Amino acid sequence: AVKRKRGAAAPRPTKRAKRAQDAPEVDTKTRQDGAGPEEYSIPPPVSQGKWKNKERVLIFSSRGINFRTRHLMQDLRTLMPHSKADTKMDRKDQLFVINEVCEMKNCNKCIFFEAKKKQDLYMWLSNTPRGPSAKFLVQNVHTLAELKMTGNCLRGSRPLLSFDPAFDKEPHYALLKELFIQVFSTPQYHPKSQPFVDHVFTFSVTDNRIWFRNYQIIEEDASLVEIGPRFVLNLIKIFQGSFGGPTLYENPHYQSPNTHRRLIRLSVAAKFREKQHVKEVQKIKKKESKVLVEEDPTEVVFETPAEEKPVEIQLVKPESKPILKDKKKLRKIQRKKQKKLFRTE
Repeated sequence: AVKRKRGAAAPRPTKRAKRAQDAPEVDTKTRQDGAGPEEYSIPPPVSQGKWKNKERVLIFSSRGINFRTRHLMQDLRTLMPHSKADTKMDRKDQLFVINEVCEMKNCNKCIFFEAKKKQDLYMWLSNTPRGPSAKFLVQNVHTLAELKMTGNCLRGSRPLLSFDPAFDKEPHYALLKELFIQVFSTPQYHPKSQPFVDHVFTFSVTDNRIWFRNYQIIEEDASLVEIGPRFVLNLIKIFQGSFGGPTLYENPHYQSPNTHRRLIRLSVAAKFREKQHVKEVQKIKKKESKVLVEEDPTEVVFETPAEEKPVEIQLVKPESKPILKDKKKLRKIQRKKQKKLFRTE
């Protein structure tokens, strides 16, 4: 800012010439004609490349989710700088409406969390608007705020994606691998991303489920420290279209949460019925008449009869003896009796 003199118009500031990208760097402090104010040159952006892969991911959910799902969505948005947010979708709306929402938000990928019965959480990964799309059941969710992990990473940094070797053996896993790469990988030279690679997204297949983990890369020894969040994806179906269409793959090992809860209730009821049956059998045994066992004649072989004593009938009542609680008093009484006998004699 140039100070304005009294009675004189303020001079217009001179426009700075734009520096070409290939021009050499200018010193931090330059003076014009040795008398003007100091000017500071603005350093160029860190990522000088061109942002070509313009992948944008829309992350939002339906109504009725709990606090854990809300925190998980927020964690994914912080880890993925190329993501966008939107308001919750009504449950009555059909899923194909999401394609129009993605088109309005200028997004070509979508992560949609669908809540049912306020306890079951489903996640849709879709390539809008043509597909394919995959539906998962989300289990064992732990967020960044919940886990007390020691790992940490720079916000907006680009992650490495590590996949289990099982993703290259079966075709449905190969399709999911490509979908995960396009959704979770941060595009190069993204305006909100940082040019650092300091954490890893791992996708491992165990027990017919996909386990997601986020680890920090330590520079000293290249060891890994978990950051979070973590969750398990149980694949349900893969569709050809976006949020619908012909089914490409259906997981034969999938068991719905309703079926799982029903089996647990049936097992508990079976245990209760078994206990009741045991109690009824015990009551019946008690009520049954006891079976008389015939006497064994050989039981009295080794019994020796006791000697018979003559029966004496006592006609006179026995004299009652004095009840003396104290032994000292008894001794005093005996001494007095002995003294009386001695005097009489």
